[in-house]
Amino acid sequence: MAIVNLQAYKVDKIEFANALENGTKISLGNKYSYQVQYAVGKDIARGTFDIEVHDKENPDQFKIRVIVVGIFAYNPDEKKEIIHTETFKSLFPYAKALITTVTANCGIQPVIIPNIDIDNQEIYRIDGNKE
Repeated sequence: MAIVNLQAYKVDKIEFANALENGTKISLGNKYSYQVQYAVGKDIARGTFDIEVHDKENPDQFKIRVIVVGIFAYNPDEKKEIIHTETFKSLFPYAKALITTVTANCGIQPVIIPNIDIDNQEIYRIDGNKE
């Protein structure tokens, strides 16, 4: 079995605001969060990817935010940190494509977010069980 297998995904939210005048130069910034929840007694996880791209100077004038949720089967022998990164890698392309598609269909230059190197970022996990 692969480490993770995407079973299904859905878009929970799309928010888009473009109140900028035509020809306005913008500088884009982004922020994101990713969380994984594990079903008790099953080898099923739910990943929630929330990303926002906005104008750094006027975030209320231009921003797009999407929340994409994926359901994954996973190998229970793997560490949670590896499952976390692998589910992220599976779900990220859907969020990236959605942002590009929405912006391209709104009559503006498409926003293409850069890849996120999740392997080189620290992952913090809080366990309810203290040993």
